[in-house]
Amino acid sequence: MTTTLIRDATIFDGTGGDTFRGHLLVEDNRIKSVLAGGGDAMADVIVDGEGKFLMPGMTEGHAHLSFDSFTCTEDLIAPPPEEHAFLTARVARTLLDHGSTSAYGASEAKLRLGVAVRNEVEAGRLPGPRIRAGSLEITVTGGLGDESRLHNPRNCYEPSTGTSPSQVVNGPEEMRKAVRIACREGCDNIKLDVSGDPFYPDIPAHCTTMSLEEIQMAVDTAHAFGKMVNVHARSIGSIRHSLLAGVDMIYHAEYTDEETLDMLEAAKDRVFVAPSIGLFHTMWHEGAEHGMPREVTEAMGIGQLIEESIKTHTECRKRGIRHLIGGDYGFTWNMQGTQARELQYFVDYYGYTPAEALVCATRNGGLAMRREGDLGTLQEGMLADMLLVDGDPLADLDVLRDKGRLVMIMKDGEIYRSSALDS
Repeated sequence: MTTTLIRDATIFDGTGGDTFRGHLLVEDNRIKSVLAGGGDAMADVIVDGEGKFLMPGMTEGHAHLSFDSFTCTEDLIAPPPEEHAFLTARVARTLLDHGSTSAYGASEAKLRLGVAVRNEVEAGRLPGPRIRAGSLEITVTGGLGDESRLHNPRNCYEPSTGTSPSQVVNGPEEMRKAVRIACREGCDNIKLDVSGDPFYPDIPAHCTTMSLEEIQMAVDTAHAFGKMVNVHARSIGSIRHSLLAGVDMIYHAEYTDEETLDMLEAAKDRVFVAPSIGLFHTMWHEGAEHGMPREVTEAMGIGQLIEESIKTHTECRKRGIRHLIGGDYGFTWNMQGTQARELQYFVDYYGYTPAEALVCATRNGGLAMRREGDLGTLQEGMLADMLLVDGDPLADLDVLRDKGRLVMIMKDGEIYRSSALDS
């Protein structure tokens, strides 16, 4: 039994309460005690937290571990499986290095990339966050991710040989098979493309391409295996259908009306939402630096999507719907390791306080990762994932964007990195 003491830190426990100064004692992989005010305490390992900010580890809520420095879907499928596995492992380490001690998998470019890296991380052979491995994206003919054309067919129907980051199904029975295969191959989360997207001009974001019956089959099948279901859902219809079917995670969710918001609120104790605002923020404000001048992003409707996102997710915040940070990182304009910038975007766009934004990144992320409810806060009995920060994120959230300010990263009770060990 190993004990680790973080001594005299300013503790943000992730519950929504005020910070306080104190000691935190870890025994093996769980928090043994949290003592306000400090005092004498002993442990096998002592970390000096004087003048530092102790907080739960963050969760990347829309992780694509197999995406890195890409510009288009052709880039996503280009690496051979062997090289792609190494790329995925490097991204996992990048997330941990930058304070994401958990990664809730959205989807991956090949079916078992997230599964393989998750298994290696859990076995202790690779550094990385806790991982819920995402599946391939599952779409329908003509939907987001269907790259086939009559003159240029793609093999999008078999996940082992497809030349697309999506698997195309049509109807509930094909959906049942696709989800069963993903569950058999070890995926934790199943991803469905339910709406359109600004990257596909023929199926814009307000379109709903997948039927309620197909979504319902995916949810019923995945839940029977104990898995969770994520949806790409920007349109009103896609959000409503996803809620009716009982999905677990909704990504984007820009377009809403009062009825849709009421449905989200009614489901707030079982569903999570990740807006993924960072992708569009960068495209809109820095797109020209990445080959996307303003006239291109205007034509894609990015400005309108940002406006819709502000309206919807400000209202979601007021209604207590559980937001997570992160999303669609891995493109050249949205690099892995920069997820913490979304904390300030949650303040600027949606009206969160810095403390509330941190709760989205910590407590909410932990609840999405583990149904046991034992991750994401610094309380007795919780799993010991935490960050010791040189600086006060409540005064300046951007300190979390600098991995050099993370003087200790702990995951599952083990110190991954620390410059604050008491000698």
